[in-house]
Parts: sequence; structure tokens; C-alpha cells
Amino acid sequence: MQSIWFFDDVNLFKVLCPHKFKAYKQAHDFDAYKKKDYIYFEQDAANKVYLIERGKVKIGYYNNNGDEIVKAILSKGELFGEKAILGARKRDEFAQSIDNNTSICPVGVTTMHELMRDNQSFSFKVYKFIGFKFKKLERRLQLLLFKDTKTRLIEFLDELCTDYGYECPKNGDHVIKHPYTQKDIASLIGTSRPTLNILLNELKEENYLDFNRKEIRILKKIA
Repeated sequence: MQSIWFFDDVNLFKVLCPHKFKAYKQAHDFDAYKKKDYIYFEQDAANKVYLIERGKVKIGYYNNNGDEIVKAILSKGELFGEKAILGARKRDEFAQSIDNNTSICPVGVTTMHELMRDNQSFSFKVYKFIGFKFKKLERRLQLLLFKDTKTRLIEFLDELCTDYGYECPKNGDHVIKHPYTQKDIASLIGTSRPTLNILLNELKEENYLDFNRKEIRILKKIA
């Protein structure tokens, strides 16, 4: 399967931003956010969808104990708040900038529906993306419910390899250059950062991978 977040390896911002459509370009602006700024909160009105021009955005919610549950970390080219397209009236999650230079393209639901009605190809791409995204969230939930932490990490690394990886031409290793911090990864697989670091070092000792701050390398002999 191709990348879930980036359908058919296409940057959604390049495809969906109203700046690409002459009728909407002049009236359309971008919003800037700093680290920890919220784009929206749970229970806010769901009247827009958002595309990331630059930076990173965390999507999550708080459980009954007040603990933060991270659903996704999104970066350049990705879309969020898409449930508004399907008729949701209120948000059931929050969206928060986790980068100091995040730039967001907000698109009103009415505008999005007009674009989808007037352009069949555009509409197909939007629904295709939403379907892929729901599948990926469902898979992540299954990992959290039924797999141990080490297995969750290995399968998450496999996803990263699909989304951000390439094969090194020199030695055949799978090199993953991704936008996540260790804290991001820990949140996404439902563990703590210290536990994640222990597991990464265990996998390094097992010659499964090597890693540094900028990349993860899945070694050829076991990849």
C-alpha cells in the first residue's frame, strides 16, 4: 500500500489549497502558529478543514482521567479537521502546533464543498485521503489494544519506512528520514520516552537498527 498520510505520494497542500483555484485565491489567507498554540479545541465548532503549509501539528484528546492521548503527528502537506467535510458539527479532538513556525491554510467547509461539487477529480482525492486516514487510525488503535510495546514500535517503524524511507544504494539498509522526535514516537505508540529509548537501544544491540536524532536505519540483514 502507498503512504496513508500522503495518498499516491501527493502533497495534499499542493492539491487542495484554495490558492490553486483562481476564484478563491484573493480572499484566502494563511494562519501562523507558535509552539503549543492550539488551532482548535475539543467541542469547538467544526466549520473548517486545515492544510499544513509548514511546521507540525499534534492531533489528540483527553481521556476521563485527564491524560492526553495523541492520535497523530502531522507535518507539511497534510490535512486535518476533515470530519467537518462529512457533517460533524463539533470537534472531538484538539489540534495543537508543536513547531514555532507552523503555517496553516484554513478552508471553510462551504468552500470545500463547492470545490468538491465543481471538480469531480478533486472530490475523489479528498474522499480517498479520508478513507486512507481512517484506515491508518484504525490500525494504530489495534496496535495499542492488542500488541506489546516492542511490537508496536517495530510495526510503527515499518509504517515510517513506508512513508519516509528509502533503500540506501550503498548497502541496502532502509533509511528513514522522518519529522518525529522521540517524544512524538513515544506518544504515538502509547509509551513513555524513557521506555522508547530503552527499546531502541535493545533493537540496536540486536542489530535490528541504528539511529540518531535525524534518522533511523533498518539494517539490511534483518530488514
